[in-house]
This record gives sequence, C-alpha cells and structure tokens, in this order.
Amino acid sequence: MGSPECGQSPAWSVEPIIEWCMREGRFIKSTKTFLEMIAQRLSDAGAHVWRLRVSYKTLHPLVTAWAYTWQRGKGCEELRVGHEVLNSDVFLGSPIQWVYENEREYRRNLLTLDPDTDHRLLFELRDAGGTDYFAIPLVFSDGQVNVFVLTSDSSGGFTEYDCDNFRKLAHYIASILEIESRRRITRTLLNTYVGPRTGDRILNGLVKRGDGEEIRAALWFSDLRDFTQLTEALPPSEMLAMLNEYFEFISAAVTARGGEVLRFIGDAMLIVFPITDGISRESACKAAVDAAIDALDTIATLNHTRRRRGIPEIRFGIGLHEGKVVYGNVGAMDRLNFTVMGPAVNLAARLEGLTKTLDSGVAMSAEFAAAIDTETESRGFHSIKGIDRKQEVFVLP
Repeated sequence: MGSPECGQSPAWSVEPIIEWCMREGRFIKSTKTFLEMIAQRLSDAGAHVWRLRVSYKTLHPLVTAWAYTWQRGKGCEELRVGHEVLNSDVFLGSPIQWVYENEREYRRNLLTLDPDTDHRLLFELRDAGGTDYFAIPLVFSDGQVNVFVLTSDSSGGFTEYDCDNFRKLAHYIASILEIESRRRITRTLLNTYVGPRTGDRILNGLVKRGDGEEIRAALWFSDLRDFTQLTEALPPSEMLAMLNEYFEFISAAVTARGGEVLRFIGDAMLIVFPITDGISRESACKAAVDAAIDALDTIATLNHTRRRRGIPEIRFGIGLHEGKVVYGNVGAMDRLNFTVMGPAVNLAARLEGLTKTLDSGVAMSAEFAAAIDTETESRGFHSIKGIDRKQEVFVLP
C-alpha cells in the first residue's frame, strides 16, 4: 500500500525478512527461536513492534494450542493452552476468538477502548504500554485458522504501510509454522499412542515389518483383578473412569522413574525400563520396583476414598522380570505394532498371574530380585506355564 502516514515510522522493507524466512528461517525447528529472530529483524528494520504473539492449534490430549509471546526486553515464552481455556473468560469474547471464528483481521486502537465492549486483554496491553493491536489470521493449507498478533507502543501506533507489510509477512510465517505444527503433531501422536522412545525409533525409520533390535530391560506387566465381574457390575461410564484412574496413577509412578508404558492391553499394561549404556541393570530394576511400591501406595490411598463412596476398589497385580527382549515391528504388511516380544515378556505376565495365589501386589523373578537392594521374600519355586523349569518367585515382605 502507499507511504506511511505523516508523523509515523519511516518506510521500512519487509522483503529482506521474507527472504530470510525462505532461506534460513524455514530450517529453524524451534518456534520460539524462529519468533525471536523475526522480532529482532522487525526491530532492526525499523518496525515499531513492541509485542508479538503467534498461536496455532494442535492435536494433543492436554493442549488445544501452542502460543508463543515475544515482548521487547523480556524475550519469548512458550505457553501450552489447555482445552479448558476455550470455555474461560480469557478466550471468550477475546480478539483471538474473533479472528478464529471470522477468519478476518482484527485491529484496535488501544488508546480509545470502551469498557463496555472491549475485552480485558486489550486493557491489560494498554496498561502495560501498548497503543495499537493488530491480529492477522494465519490460515494453513487445510483451512485451519491460527493467529499472528502484533502490538505497538509507539505514540502513533501502526501505519497502513506497517500493516500491509505485516500481512505480506504473515503468509510466509503461516507456511513455516504449518510445517512445524505438523511435525509437532506427528511426534505428539506417536508419543501419546506408542510412547516417546518408540516414537523416536519410528520417526528415525524403523517402520518396516521385521525392523527391530534386541534390548535388555526391566519388564513390568500389571493387570486388574476381577475385571470381568467389574465390567458386568459397573455402568460403562464408571468402568471407564476406574480404568483411567488406574492407568493414570500407574503411568505417573512409572514415567517419573524413566519407565515407558509400551502397551495397554485391555486392562493390562506392559511397561519397560530399558537397560542402556547409561542405565545399569541394577538402576533399571530399582526404578521398576520403586515405581511398583509407589503405585501400590497411591492406589491404596485412592481405594480408601472409593470404599467411603461405596464403589469397588481398584485391585491389581504386578509381575517384574529382567531380561532380553526383541523390540520391533510385527503385524501385517500395512498394519503394524511396535512392541517387545520374547520369553522374558511371557514370564513377566505369568508372574503377575501368581500375585493372586501368593496374595501379594508384586511378584518378581529371581533375576530381578537379585538386581535390587530392596528387601524381598522368597515364596519358593513354582511351575509356570510355557517355561520348562520351576521358577523361584519373590515378593515384597
């Protein structure tokens, strides 16, 4: 558009910033770093930008969008926007909501706000020194609308020349952020459904049937007790709520100690604590047994509340073993599952089954018990299906 208005910022060129985006910026994988560098280039060019913000929607069990805010003198911060925000006063009635729903720009002079109609965000920006607010929709190739917001603290705000440059820049920012968004969604979904270690292996190319490796790990197999009776006695909503509580507390105990939930098998969980160059056999097994103790204690506290409410307790057993397993892809040619396989996995599952007859929350193999300094108690030798020789089984006293 034309020259800047009289008294406003001198003409500045957005073209060098756009060229940088295409030559270098698109290779930056951190949105935070990318936005910081965009802000620095805008400042160097002479644009009176005091604050920048980009937000883009995502697929995540806990997060509805990622937001990044840069402010002069304060740097850039990343914000996880939870799903609950969409029903809060922070979002409802805000300029961001308006841009999402109308897919149009939003411009507001912060020095002429109306307390009866303008959102509180605009007043907060004005009180912090802002003078002009300009939000531009960032539209991805699939039609998803995201937002690019610029705020000025200049006495005259932005000129139409400034805004025209921002519009040009927004097209290139959208294309770069879409790539980062898709990359992030891919990693998030893999982490959510198969776990971070497995997700990394898949992204690094282990995608063909038969791809895999032999690893050594502490293995955890846990299973709910009386699950069939519970499914018949409880309404589906209560059954799902109980399963989610059970999975949540065990996952929290496990992941805090470096374990990874590899599979949910109905009401069962298969978990690995890999033994690597940096994690010894003793450390992996200690982490697994500590997680088991933590999970049992936490569920015991939860069961106290469940008893008072008159609802069934969560009862489960844990089988712990240590050994070598095959960690890789199995399945049909075009429908695969990345999992661990081998006799060691079978033994962990059989040990969990023994917790019922041994009246113990945890049953562990002799190999596992020998690797930890936690006090254990031998319950003798037991015949285990699929294993030739009897196995000595240990429990926590």
